[in-house]
Amino acid sequence: MTETLEEKVARVLRDRIELVPPDPAWPGLFEEEKVRLFSCLTEGLVVRIEHFGSTAIPGIWAKPVVDMLVEVSDLDRAREEAMPIMEGLGYDAFWRPQPAGATPPHYPWFIRRGPNGERTHHIHMTVTDSTLWAARGFRDYLREHPDAAAEYERLKRRLIADHPGDRVAYTRGKTEFVRDIAARAAAGC
Repeated sequence: MTETLEEKVARVLRDRIELVPPDPAWPGLFEEEKVRLFSCLTEGLVVRIEHFGSTAIPGIWAKPVVDMLVEVSDLDRAREEAMPIMEGLGYDAFWRPQPAGATPPHYPWFIRRGPNGERTHHIHMTVTDSTLWAARGFRDYLREHPDAAAEYERLKRRLIADHPGDRVAYTRGKTEFVRDIAARAAAGC
């Protein structure tokens, strides 16, 4: 029986959230997946791949999921070519909406899982002028400001304690902090 989109979304929202100590393996896991993506996706589709998210920020506890931002040459090609390839390799694939005002309004998003079904990678595919690239500024700011990185870790710990098992509330709870840091990064503060 084929899983409906609603069933798939409900399933991934039930995935457990946990924070773990910084793992020196995270950069290597990023590099391995980067090689995998370049090798399995259609030639000319992937422009560049960056490690972002908490596992790209040294010294902080994070969900043990490597976030990857993948620039693609064309979103339509990514939807038509990458999504079936990635699903065929066992990734959960979504044509993910973004908040109002973000560009593009949708993008391909993938979850890679480990042998026990745990999330290991989140792969966000977008184009060069996407608002998703602001996440690099957030990452870089936290790398350069350990006090802000520690504050972010404390916020994430509190959100997990306040909303155990609620991925949506956890993500929403980080939104204001992420926007504030992204604005500081954009302003060069």
